Amino acid sequence: MAMAPGSRKTIRVATFDGPGADPVIREVPWPKVPPKGALIQIAACGVCGTDQHILKGHWPKPLPWPFTLGHELAGVIVEIGSELKTDFMGKPIGVGSKLMLPPLMPCGFCDWCKHYPEHANKCLTPVYYGRYIGFEKPPHLWGGWAEYVYVDLEEFPGTKIYKLPDDMSLLLGTLSEPLTSCIRAFNRAVKVGGFKWNDTVVIQGTGPIGILAIAAAREMGAGRVIAVGAPEEPRLRLAREFGAEATVNIEEVTSPEERIKRVRDIVGGYGADLVMDCSGHPSAGPEGIEFLRDGGTYVEMGQFTDAGSIMTNWHRICAKDINILGSWAFTANDLPLGIEMLYKARDKYPWRKMQTLFPFTEQGIKDAIAQAMAMKTVKSTIVPFEELL
Repeated sequence: MAMAPGSRKTIRVATFDGPGADPVIREVPWPKVPPKGALIQIAACGVCGTDQHILKGHWPKPLPWPFTLGHELAGVIVEIGSELKTDFMGKPIGVGSKLMLPPLMPCGFCDWCKHYPEHANKCLTPVYYGRYIGFEKPPHLWGGWAEYVYVDLEEFPGTKIYKLPDDMSLLLGTLSEPLTSCIRAFNRAVKVGGFKWNDTVVIQGTGPIGILAIAAAREMGAGRVIAVGAPEEPRLRLAREFGAEATVNIEEVTSPEERIKRVRDIVGGYGADLVMDCSGHPSAGPEGIEFLRDGGTYVEMGQFTDAGSIMTNWHRICAKDINILGSWAFTANDLPLGIEMLYKARDKYPWRKMQTLFPFTEQGIKDAIAQAMAMKTVKSTIVPFEELL
């Protein structure tokens, strides 16, 4: 049950002072909600690979330390302004509505958004929760590793909120943003004729994005899905539970040449129709291209941070006559697809097995991050209010 406003005077928020720093939980005053604003009680928020890269010091742009990380969140409205009536898709919302709030929100107003709406993910002036709004900015509730998050569409008109189905688990709702990234990546291939019904797909990487990409591939019509990653427990086992017909363990099959042969033996024929990198490791590209049949499609969605360059032979791209596509996050119109796919397939995949829950304490947050970095979990998930799950 959501906590009624006025029953407490402060809100707890986790902040970090810089890469490698431990989380510090601070208390901030209960905010006044403006006419176009809302206060959302957070049920749960995932630990994303981006959060991990930021804490490792790998993020390529300046960040407003200290700030609150976390952007894969779902929660319930506890206060709402008189002028905020609907979510971004026009669905009515009010106190008690379940919502998800994405990190990257294209403004919709800049020159880029107006001219290239299908690529509004590259907006010139986006709103970024859990990353680019510093803790010092009142009311200090700008990220998902907190008890509440605050939105104000007057101050940040680009803010997008999305209503979740009333009977959708909020824990499941936290997966809607990362799943959306996978859907957009496959749709990038669809648009160039590189992904069709019954195609054979290879997924590189079996972290949370890789697992979700397996589900997205199956829901969008893949005939066969093969996953390449590690470790066996819990990741490769879960990949098979999500529908990968075979997995290749990179801890056992250690050379690229061996993995290429193993994957091509599993796939058979001329090779995979589509390969998608969800690993974030630069070496995946040259290897993954060799999993493909000639004329196939390679989608790179895993290099969300700059992990460095690698030697590759571009002759292979030309000689194999392949498509190579990049996919960066999502646009505002992609997010409803993630919510809808999750809802329709809510009983079809073992979503809950992806998520390992951690309490909203300094030690709990520290453990969630450490276990995610050590690949002991698939999706570490921080839970401020267990009673909302």
